[in-house]
Amino acid sequence: MRRYSLPLITLHWLTAVLILACWFVAEGGPRARSNVPLLHITLGLSVLALVGARLIVRLAGKAPGPVAGTTPLLAAAAKTGHFLLYAFMIALPLSGWYTASRLAIPVSFFGIGLPALAMPVLGPPGLIGELHEQGGTLILILAGLHAMAALWHQFIRRDGTLARMNPFAAR
Repeated sequence: MRRYSLPLITLHWLTAVLILACWFVAEGGPRARSNVPLLHITLGLSVLALVGARLIVRLAGKAPGPVAGTTPLLAAAAKTGHFLLYAFMIALPLSGWYTASRLAIPVSFFGIGLPALAMPVLGPPGLIGELHEQGGTLILILAGLHAMAALWHQFIRRDGTLARMNPFAAR
């Protein structure tokens, strides 16, 4: 198999757009209690749902292996990068949900109320809240490195890696 399946390509790009949108609408800190970031919460939980779908589709199907000529070091770097991206795509929505719970913000996903993950506090939400805020920037850095690696493969190595995730490329 040379290309990713259309479901995986679709989920990849939807996830990327949602992560970027989530970062742009983020409003953290003390304002979150008085100006509840409902759109941010919904987008973040949508990322979590899409990652769940991605994992199911990926486990049910087969993803293409590395392109011909990929060194073991590049293959290991790609696996590490993908692992980190998936870890952040799971940890950030969960830490955001936890933080909202600490701030006594009710969390719902498209009208479905979700249980609190922690007891509310009067002060700041704590370390997990701080990690959530910093993690939002870190995932953008990781995604940027991921995109730069894809462009490097496309324009420097010319090995067709980017075309495997391009929804408009010929099948």
